[in-house]
Amino acid sequence: MVRYLDCAATTPVDPRVRDEVLFYLDQEFGNAGSRTHDFGRRARNAVESARDRVAAVVSASRGDVFFTSGATESNNLAILGLYEHGRAGGRMHVVTTRIEHHAVLEPVTELERRGFDVTWLDPTPGGWVEPEAVREALRSETLLVSIMQANNETGVLQPVDRIADAIGDHPAYFHVDAAQGFGKELRTLSQPRIDLISMSGHKIHAPKGVGALIARRRNGNRPPLRPLMLGGGQERGLRPGTLPVHLIAGLGKAAELALADCVMRDRCCRAFRKRLLEGLAPLEPVIHGDAERSLPNIVNFSIPGIDAESAMEAWSDLVAISDGAACTSASYTCSHVLSAMGVPEAEMAGALRFSWCHSSEMPDLPAMVSAIRR
Repeated sequence: MVRYLDCAATTPVDPRVRDEVLFYLDQEFGNAGSRTHDFGRRARNAVESARDRVAAVVSASRGDVFFTSGATESNNLAILGLYEHGRAGGRMHVVTTRIEHHAVLEPVTELERRGFDVTWLDPTPGGWVEPEAVREALRSETLLVSIMQANNETGVLQPVDRIADAIGDHPAYFHVDAAQGFGKELRTLSQPRIDLISMSGHKIHAPKGVGALIARRRNGNRPPLRPLMLGGGQERGLRPGTLPVHLIAGLGKAAELALADCVMRDRCCRAFRKRLLEGLAPLEPVIHGDAERSLPNIVNFSIPGIDAESAMEAWSDLVAISDGAACTSASYTCSHVLSAMGVPEAEMAGALRFSWCHSSEMPDLPAMVSAIRR
């Protein structure tokens, strides 16, 4: 039986989340924007309850949460939404890293196209960016620092809490793409100096198509974002469009469960990782990224002498994995993340990403070893 180990791409929907979604899809189907009857009021209450549950994961407030279609939209809103403010104030410098997801790289590149200056930071060989490098990159005209919480290819955690300390009282806004780490690594995202946090529901067992941007107030002021779309006035005018109440309710339930079950999930994922690597040890995998600084549910490695396509073909009836980020795997290009880390080309060509969750089932490891040896 094929075991699914591509949870960094998307997670299975939790049955309790599914129940919440179906309740607001089938029974409480009202529009949260309808203010003249109880159907609308109950829908609006469900949205505000979800807002509370998402905010609780990062110690934010209800009013800080803006619902979106997912982290990609949230990243675009956080980055491109600051364009007019930066241009008007002459603050046209951005700091980011070369290992960001394309949902950050491309909006930042768009700012660069519009005349902004961008400092692209390189990671250490272990896959993280040093806070001191961020501090040294800051200028008086720096508008934004955007650095992910956890890398989607290697699982390596960035020291975003220490980076926040390094930015300190500089006026730059600090954005964190938390698509992979939201609800898994809780402590760092509670740092109040982090102004903007992007997340996706389908990484924490909610359905695809819903996420949030958390925009904290600093000194009483929220980041001066401008909407990317117009019309309707929903989400306090920042993200118009009829709210998908069923998806938002599901996201709220998933956030609640992630917070309540965090310790259990972490323990299960660490045990899974240990057993997986012990079972595949005869293949002498070369791990990319510092294992001591990584999420417990992602590992990226190469098997000496085996390219990624051959490995996945050998394992096609045993395990579903990725040869890198799922959203770019169709291009069959070497990883920009591993390249920035200085991983040799031969190892990049063989890089495989295994990612799991607390409910994942272990594949037949002896059969996987035998398939590669054949």
